[in-house]
Amino acid sequence: MATQETRPATDLPTVATAYNGVDRNAFIFGWNPQAELWNGRLAAIGFLAYLLWDLAGYSVLRDVLHIIGY
Repeated sequence: MATQETRPATDLPTVATAYNGVDRNAFIFGWNPQAELWNGRLAAIGFLAYLLWDLAGYSVLRDVLHIIGY
């Protein structure tokens, strides 16, 4: 019965490569897979910031609805 060999930790890649072989976490300007990752990360940070702002009592949406009469 053969034993399954385990990969040593030194064989792991040092960077996460994308479809084009470039580091997926690199901040590269233009239309590329990295832009989608950064767009999602920044959108999540913005959503969390607005959620915390709203929980603190400063609601932009509530103020706008109050101004237009709802």
